[in-house]
Amino acid sequence: MTKDVVDQGSFSSKDYHDPPPAAFIDVKELTTWSFYRAVIAEFIATLLFLYITVLTVIGYKSQINKGDDPCGGVGVLGIAWAFGGMIFVLVYCTAGISGGHINPAVTFGLFLARKVSLPRAIMFMVAQCLGAICGVALVKAFHKTYYDTYGGGANELAQGYNKGTGLGAEIIGTFVLVYTVFSAIDPKRNARDSHVPVLAPLPIGFAVFMVHLATIPITGTGINPARSLGAAVVYNKEKAWDDQWIFWVGPFTGAAIAAFYHQFILRAGAVKALGSFRSSSTHV
Repeated sequence: MTKDVVDQGSFSSKDYHDPPPAAFIDVKELTTWSFYRAVIAEFIATLLFLYITVLTVIGYKSQINKGDDPCGGVGVLGIAWAFGGMIFVLVYCTAGISGGHINPAVTFGLFLARKVSLPRAIMFMVAQCLGAICGVALVKAFHKTYYDTYGGGANELAQGYNKGTGLGAEIIGTFVLVYTVFSAIDPKRNARDSHVPVLAPLPIGFAVFMVHLATIPITGTGINPARSLGAAVVYNKEKAWDDQWIFWVGPFTGAAIAAFYHQFILRAGAVKALGSFRSSSTHV
């Protein structure tokens, strides 16, 4: 009787299966086409992301500097929508191929949580950075005059803010994004709410949108080292490089904190509760 109760309790308390941790170095995946297909998907997705978003930033600046209606154009709200909307679209398109990272900080966080192997994480980051550079290069090639005049969409620390404030904004902003990613792909939530996998790109896109609203006035919003690097490489002006470290240290720190919080506090709490339930069931 006791065994039946334990078995039933275990089943009812956990109706999902956590995927096993990814191997630290998986040599076999380097020989599969799916691995390289995922790398290509990350490259193309980041290229498209930077092309649309940087073009939106430059287009807005060109509109407000022509002496037209200062309220004309897409505004800061439109820029935030461009970044969040593109992430929603691209995560939706690539989630089944590469996981839809499109951001070295996201890849880093998932690597720390053992969701991806080291070779995959490195290749994704390289592909994302190259894709970002190519995406911004396309913007410059097609709109060279506006590109040079309006700053190339490069991230810079705004006047009136110190480096500590900028770093803090990048850490917290990236934490919000990566925490949302972990929540969206949580197998426990997916098992409980079957619609979550379908809607996963939506909260991720909204997280990017909301963070941009908050931090565009401070850093122009990085939260994506590939985005910041791509714009800086192509624009290649001194100011774009002055604070480049903020757009790497901040996002990677925020991603690490989010990975730790989700994996070792939220998920660990669920495991502890499950163990306590089993313990109490044994004494029935």
